[in-house]
Amino acid sequence: MDLPTLVVASRALTASLPDGAEFDDFVLTPIDHHELSLRVRRMASRPAGIPADERIDFKDLTLNLATYQATLGSNPLDLTYMEYELLRFFVTHPVRVWSREQLLERVWGYDYFGGARTVDVHVRRLRAKLGEERASWITTVRSVGYRFG
Repeated sequence: MDLPTLVVASRALTASLPDGAEFDDFVLTPIDHHELSLRVRRMASRPAGIPADERIDFKDLTLNLATYQATLGSNPLDLTYMEYELLRFFVTHPVRVWSREQLLERVWGYDYFGGARTVDVHVRRLRAKLGEERASWITTVRSVGYRFG
């Protein structure tokens, strides 16, 4: 089981931690109990058992790259394969504006022969599944395409 690791360290000790040290978070001494409580709750709310290299996190969204599952907080999202792939692409390429044609090429692949409007359909479905609060993560750039983040 991959348990989260919280390091409690003095400010002087942080300089001696190796670059490749594997821990999820740290807190400095003297400990602020409110901060410690917040950090522990945050770590506990992460999906358990998913190694960092097999997941992508964006705010409260987690994509499990090994199982093709997505969760919002602790709630699973029921995504089709292409909805998952489109969301994964957006999360790994935030801020940049992508045209429908670019998304078709990058997400659907060169061998896709359908129309560019299929992107609009998938974006609409993704927004609906993300919910009202998070639908704004995917913005429409008029006459160009879509931006995530």
